[in-house]
Amino acid sequence: MPQAYLFLLLAVLAETIGTTALQASQQFTRFWPSVLVVLGYGVAFYLLALTLKSMPVGIVYAIWSGLGIFFIALIGFLVFGQKLDWPAVFGLTMILAGILIIHLFSKTAGH
Repeated sequence: MPQAYLFLLLAVLAETIGTTALQASQQFTRFWPSVLVVLGYGVAFYLLALTLKSMPVGIVYAIWSGLGIFFIALIGFLVFGQKLDWPAVFGLTMILAGILIIHLFSKTAGH
């Protein structure tokens, strides 16, 4: 796996942790989850910046935001008990399909 993809996947992980902590912080009224929000997003943007050294911003952002949406929806369902109807599941599946198409077929993805 190229280093840029490793940075991008770690950025998605950090963003997912930050967003999950945002829910747990209860609108920044709980200290440690609030700290985790700031750290998660800080690390995510740093790693995103490293990724942008070798990949185009549009591709990076599409993958980063798409995977972030998918993982947050999954965490919302599994951890916070948030329900997903079939149109939501279908839409999330289409997001994943788009990411796979970019990764597997796009010549601009910087493989």
